[in-house]
Amino acid sequence: MPGRIWEVAFDVATEQYGFITFADVRRLGADPARLRRWHHADRIDRIGHGIYRFRQISMTRLDPYMLATLWPAGRGVLSHDTALELHELCDINPDKIHLVLPVFYRPRRKGGDQYVLHYEDLKENDFSWHEGIRIVAPAVAIRQAVCASVPSHLIRQAIDKARRLGLAPKQDLNSLTTRLEERL
Repeated sequence: MPGRIWEVAFDVATEQYGFITFADVRRLGADPARLRRWHHADRIDRIGHGIYRFRQISMTRLDPYMLATLWPAGRGVLSHDTALELHELCDINPDKIHLVLPVFYRPRRKGGDQYVLHYEDLKENDFSWHEGIRIVAPAVAIRQAVCASVPSHLIRQAIDKARRLGLAPKQDLNSLTTRLEERL
């Protein structure tokens, strides 16, 4: 019969698309080795180093994105092409998940080959949430696209949609339009 830690860990995992990490269990005041024991008892699945999943929680199309943010010790924020896609700003279709990490953090864990890592120190107002997953704000995603190799027509489409839907301050979008024109 599951105990209190199992129930609290399950609640945390429910908010994280079924995933639970060593850090989550530590915050609950329990020994992270408990996750290994649950895994060996075939109660949860091991997804990667320090990341487990409660199989009782249904998988969704957003699971890979949540996993991406948890993989670098919970420091990842969805960014660049991925943020443009999830904010539905343009018709971009990235083949890998883009993450921004703090400048001085270098993950040493295996499993990051499906991610494109970028390094930038974000301020609190540079990111938002997409269905419970940390993601850069629309204006930041567009700025990142201007600085990267995203085709200009997709960036124009993103700026136009953000302007039309009021997803970013007008002055930021005007500045991004100028930067895009200077890039050409």
